Amino acid sequence: MSFSLGRLMLAAGACCVLSTHALAASPRASALVDTLAFQAPKLDRTVLAKAVGAMECATAGGIQPAERLAVIDFSLPSSEPRLWIFDLRERRLILEELVAHGQNSGDNYATSFSNTLGSYQSSLGLFRTQESYFGRHGYSLRMDGLEPGINDRARDRAIVIHAADYVDPSWIERQGRIGRSQGCPAVRPEVVQQVVDSLKDGQFMFSYYPDPDWLASSAYLDCKPERVAAILAPWRRPES
Repeated sequence: MSFSLGRLMLAAGACCVLSTHALAASPRASALVDTLAFQAPKLDRTVLAKAVGAMECATAGGIQPAERLAVIDFSLPSSEPRLWIFDLRERRLILEELVAHGQNSGDNYATSFSNTLGSYQSSLGLFRTQESYFGRHGYSLRMDGLEPGINDRARDRAIVIHAADYVDPSWIERQGRIGRSQGCPAVRPEVVQQVVDSLKDGQFMFSYYPDPDWLASSAYLDCKPERVAAILAPWRRPES
């Protein structure tokens, strides 16, 4: 299934409408957004609120709470930092970084997204990070997509966080963007260890773009508890 934003006016309208119908934030979630937004002023507050809301919806659905949250805003160009990693316990920003998108998602801007094997496109939505490993890209991190039809084939597609030499500011000077991956959120080699160590073993990652289909259908953005609980059954924390 492929997602693209061909009608910008429709997307803008959908985003505005959905923002008024978003999951009502708890006081705790609102306070968290306030604190993290202060820590990361370049991260759009609406995007951050959606990330926190999706995470809160997942934990309400029975998945174990996380210690860290990564947010990628694919509405920004690859020539700008658009990955933020937060420590949720200390409520602080750990890292703000460049991150690549898939080569078939777009040029400097990613505009098309997919859950399809071989699409070489990035995926949207809420992810649960998993195990770190050493592979052909060196130290890397696997993750599972938590949104059926949107990103739940991430593991089959080998969508992982890894280092890439093309995630380099010098590329921006030469061609106006960093290099592109085969769909993975690749980062600079200089920061990959910090990124992987911060996010491994059950953290949340949220990838955003104002795609109207995803915004309208995600079980996490407009929290649907019964649907989320069914989705998260394989990841649900054991009952004590």
